[in-house]
Amino acid sequence: MSTTFQLDTATSRAHPTPTPMKRLTIPAIRQRKVDGVTTDPIVMLTAYTARQAQLLDAHCDLLLCGDSLGQVIYGLPSSVQVTLDMMVAHGAAVVRGSYHAAVAVDLPFGTYESSKEQAIASATRLLKETGCDAVKLEGGEVMAETVAFLNQRGIPVMGHVGLTPQAVNVLGGYGARGRSDAEAAKIVADAMALDQAGVFAMVIEGVIEPVAIQITQAVSCPTIGIGASAQCDGQVLVTEDMLGMFERVPRFVKRYEAIAETISGAAQRYAEEVRARTFPTIDQTYQPK
Repeated sequence: MSTTFQLDTATSRAHPTPTPMKRLTIPAIRQRKVDGVTTDPIVMLTAYTARQAQLLDAHCDLLLCGDSLGQVIYGLPSSVQVTLDMMVAHGAAVVRGSYHAAVAVDLPFGTYESSKEQAIASATRLLKETGCDAVKLEGGEVMAETVAFLNQRGIPVMGHVGLTPQAVNVLGGYGARGRSDAEAAKIVADAMALDQAGVFAMVIEGVIEPVAIQITQAVSCPTIGIGASAQCDGQVLVTEDMLGMFERVPRFVKRYEAIAETISGAAQRYAEEVRARTFPTIDQTYQPK
């Protein structure tokens, strides 16, 4: 088991059954794309807890502990309020709960933009305290120098272009990007700059499909789409969105389950039994021997 931090199976409710295998490496992910073609698309989902990571791990190539946890876990209005402490705590949990997928953790807003030195301090802390394999940051040309700086010092970086949630206050909302020729050209230029700076992969979020296809064909690294195109080299969704945990989800999300209804229904049945004093029964209580 290649996990840096292992669960104590004697005390934890989560009892992983580790399969002896090597965790996917960042170079292996990068090498999925050969001469502009990815024959084995990259599967990525978000994970914020150890148990969630365990359930997703066998099916994914990458697990992303994203700053979307601000909205999903903490009920914050955006990812802007997420702190580095939050990312460390949840990133470590995801690493503990996985052994197959590579794990990337978001650098939250305000922890990497001001200087290369700030970025490496934050990224180093994430790698040291979580055991993750890579960090992800948002931004294009303006972050290219920082990406190269981190790479040269042994920190793999995943890029993120298009709709960048940390910049929601500048963008004015979460609408699709790239509809104007000027904006489309800027997104493509951002992607090219990140590719040249050495990102091992990049997320393309919330852009019109022709722009996503153009970027995927133009860059050497794999692209991972979310609200982009099936022609990207891989896909990512927020797990809670695709499981149907929320009433409102972005247009680009496909719901594969309706877990919110299942949870609510179970809670209703439990409440009814408690009020009727039909739970617990003899099967759930300790009796004299």
